[in-house]
Amino acid sequence: MEDMRAAAAILKNRKVAPGVVLKVVPATSAIWKQCLDEGILHIFQEAGALVSNPGCAGCAAGQVGQNGPGEVTVSTGNRNFPGKQGKGEVYLASPAVVAASAVAGYITLPHQIPDKPAVFQITSPNKKNKKSDAEKTQKKDKPMVTEGKIWLIDRDNIDTDMIFHNRHLTITDRKEMGKYAFGNLPGFEDFAMNARPGDIIVTGKNFGAGSSRQQAVDCFIALGIQCIVAESFAPIYERNAINAGFPVISCPELKKLGLSTGASIRVNFETGEITNIENNSKIYGVKFSEVQRDIYFRGGILADAL
Repeated sequence: MEDMRAAAAILKNRKVAPGVVLKVVPATSAIWKQCLDEGILHIFQEAGALVSNPGCAGCAAGQVGQNGPGEVTVSTGNRNFPGKQGKGEVYLASPAVVAASAVAGYITLPHQIPDKPAVFQITSPNKKNKKSDAEKTQKKDKPMVTEGKIWLIDRDNIDTDMIFHNRHLTITDRKEMGKYAFGNLPGFEDFAMNARPGDIIVTGKNFGAGSSRQQAVDCFIALGIQCIVAESFAPIYERNAINAGFPVISCPELKKLGLSTGASIRVNFETGEITNIENNSKIYGVKFSEVQRDIYFRGGILADAL
């Protein structure tokens, strides 16, 4: 409620600047009802804000819509990695700063709100050069069957902090992320030094539990890991991997292959077939969905926007 009251205090007797869309999404039904009882929703309405049902706002679910290419969002959310709230830029700020910025038309502080809001033209983002036919063909030629030596990490509930420790979250260059992969996973601290491009990770249940940090996917892409096969994935991690065009396959019966580190397997993304090359034993995991296959061929959900 403190956040809602702080925003309402800024917006009372003020209007959202022309061309700005202010979206207000109470976190729970209880907060929404209290806002109604205290007259806060009326203040938001009078200011010209869009008030939604309770939920997660502009996150991956896109409850009230996400921003588009060239658009700028100032959000009270706690994450702004690429694609989290859309294809535009996202700045994180307090409720008071977000409300003040909505009134001013640009990012500002509550005590610096101008008497008149900024007036700006809404223009289409600059179109980047279309990708060549060769580039498009190269993406569609990505293999649907892959082979490689495995790293067997026979553990359940490996979380994103074990995969990519939070002390490295300031790193934004994907190429630099690989050296920290599994750096906080006991017994695998030297994984990044010994892993080779083309290797495959085989692991247990609920892989990627914890926070939604994208670096926990990107560090493996940086190392050239071909794919991860797990008994199951944490839902957010799985979605992040799919969105990045990084192959992940769930296989609840994975242990039946009797694998060990250094063994070689073949993974068919189209059928879900996983083969132990040493003895030709086979099991089936969850094959790529049509959407996953499309994103994989495109090189990631944001590939065409980059």
